[in-house]
This record gives sequence, C-alpha cells and structure tokens, in this order.
Amino acid sequence: MMTTTILAIDAGNTRIKWGVHEGESWRARGATPTTDAAHIALHWTAAPAGTRVIASNVAGAEVAAHLRRAAEERGFEFEIIVSRPEQLGVKNGYRDPAQLGSDRWAALVAAHRTIPGNKLVVNAGTALTVDALTGAGKFLGGLIVPGPALMRRSLDHGTAGLRLTEGAFQPFPASTPNAITTGAIQACVGAVERVRADMAAHGVAPQGILLSGGGGMEIAAYLPMPAMFNENLVLDGLVAIALDR
Repeated sequence: MMTTTILAIDAGNTRIKWGVHEGESWRARGATPTTDAAHIALHWTAAPAGTRVIASNVAGAEVAAHLRRAAEERGFEFEIIVSRPEQLGVKNGYRDPAQLGSDRWAALVAAHRTIPGNKLVVNAGTALTVDALTGAGKFLGGLIVPGPALMRRSLDHGTAGLRLTEGAFQPFPASTPNAITTGAIQACVGAVERVRADMAAHGVAPQGILLSGGGGMEIAAYLPMPAMFNENLVLDGLVAIALDR
C-alpha cells in the first residue's frame, strides 16, 4: 500500500510551523517567521513529489496566497482547512462553527485523540487560547487573551515608564522587570484557572491540560494542574484531518 506524505502547515501570527509526515512519523519539521512567507518553499526540500499539503492559516489572506503559490509551484495538492460542526469525534460548540480559528480546531482534534477524559487545551503563542473539551469530544468554548510575550510588549508600547526588560518570576516581585514578567505569567495562568473552575462548576472538571505553543514552557510550571506539552499539537491535528479524507 502506498504511503501518503503530508506537509502540514500551521501559519500563525509570528511563525509558520510545518512538518513533513510520512507513515507513522515526522520526516522533517521546522519553523520560519511569518514575515518570510513569500520564501516558504525554500524550507520544504524534504517534501517529495506527490505530497499533500494541508494548512491552518490565521495569518491573513496574503500569507494564504504565498502558501498556495508555493504548493502549486511544487505541484502539490493544497488545502486550507476551516473549522467544522463536527469532525473526528469532536463537536464544535461555536454558534458559527467556521468562526472558530482553524488552529484551535486542529488542536482540539489532536487533543481528543491524545488523552482521554475532560481536558483543557491551551496554546500559548502570540495569543493564549484556553479551550474546554469534554471526554465525549464536546468543545464547550474557550478564552483568547494576549500571550505572555505580547503582554510584556503591550506595556512597553503603551506606557511611558515601563520599558521591556528581562525579569524573573517571583511570588512577590521586588523589581519592575520581575513584576512585569510575573504579572504576564500570572495573568495567563489565571485565565487557565478560570476555565478549569468553570468546567468543574458545570460538572465536567478537567483531568489534565494539553499544552502547546512557543510560550508554553514559560507558563507550564505555574499551571493549576499537570500539563502534557506537545509543541506540534496543531500539526498532529492537521495530519489526522488529512488522513480522515
């Protein structure tokens, strides 16, 4: 039986993450700044002829056009996913299912297949998303707030006296850099804790957290319950979606 090679692409606000998947494993993975989208094909040398491309894009129409052009130049079949009402056992709780970000949808699909039971699906990137998913696959809804790095930058850009400097986490910060760093982490952790508490109040208390994103490890140690980290959760979901068709 012929093995399908899939090029999965997670185009986000800051980075375009990609991976070449073949059989049961990743042949290659990488990431490039979203600002370099016009040259993305240079990074796909590991993808052979006949590769299928499946993408999640939340970075806008221009990036989508660059991805499509790069795939067509290589002769690859290309698709950008949209969130569906139901797929691979996951039921979309949004009133307008297509309004849910495709990266969040792919992450939910992967999370449902990764760990059983009720769970929180947390992606810490430019934005922090905190999504509630039941063991039966029902996506209840979630939060979107700035990620820790964006919170710090907003203080640098939006205030006169708080400059962007490196700090450390402290329970009771005793310097401005530490106060900014700790505040950003605690705000993100607080968002996760509120969704955890709301799930518990509605009788679907989560048993764990599935954590992804470039800022995931910055908040992992401070989360209200143990977290499983998967940097490529969206890519895993995209492969599952591709193979379901």
